[in-house]
Amino acid sequence: MRWLVAIPVYNEAKYVERVLAKVLGFATDVLVIDDGSSDETPRLLTRFGVDVIRHCTNRGYGRSMRTAFSWADEHGFDWVITMDCDEQHEPAAIPMFVDGAAAGRHDVISGSRYMPQSAAADMPPADRRRINTLMTQEINERLGGEHGPLGLSLTDAFCGFKAYRVAALRSLSLTEDGYAFPMQFWVQAAANRLRIREVPVKLIYNDLNRTFGGPLDVADIRLGHYRRVLHCELARCADRLPPASRSGMAENPCGDDAAARPCVDCGTA
Repeated sequence: MRWLVAIPVYNEAKYVERVLAKVLGFATDVLVIDDGSSDETPRLLTRFGVDVIRHCTNRGYGRSMRTAFSWADEHGFDWVITMDCDEQHEPAAIPMFVDGAAAGRHDVISGSRYMPQSAAADMPPADRRRINTLMTQEINERLGGEHGPLGLSLTDAFCGFKAYRVAALRSLSLTEDGYAFPMQFWVQAAANRLRIREVPVKLIYNDLNRTFGGPLDVADIRLGHYRRVLHCELARCADRLPPASRSGMAENPCGDDAAARPCVDCGTA
């Protein structure tokens, strides 16, 4: 089994050296996706024996994830493990994801900071915890729940510490560039009947002042954006999902005005 650790970075000069030094103690193949950093991050990356893809401008978290998936597929990896570069994901947990991948029973192994077994080193900002709780609950309600037809029962919809079977990713058509990427991913994972398992990871928040950029820094605007991306994707995958997945939704979540295309939330043309 060949596996890759992929790390999206954007202006992570404060953390990148410490993170990569630790990651390289657990992984041989490491890819860093530099999403248009304007600080010292690009220079610091040259000190490490890792592969680097650099976006010329900041294109977003989702685009970095898609870049990582394409690289893993093109270079013959069986699994790709994704993690953040802000010391909120512990490299020491990488072997847990590798062991889970090697067991061969799942297509996605997703870290959760909110399982009963998860250790809590910090408290998340209240708005982030609230949004995570609300969106995780809605995803479960629409895509199956513990006893539902799709069997999806998440405790943490937004954790970026994951392992993905590369062959399973080929069945997905991911287009989301921004932080709403998980909303699109979970819908497509359910629609394609990917086998999903959550594993506990430590809850760590080092920087409570991180921003999402522009209007998304306002919690309610961010929540609305996530919800609309979720609903747009549910509508697109309707032929592969039970009707209950769209209960209470607008018939056309992207809007009926052709002049408004592409959709400002999901980018649909």
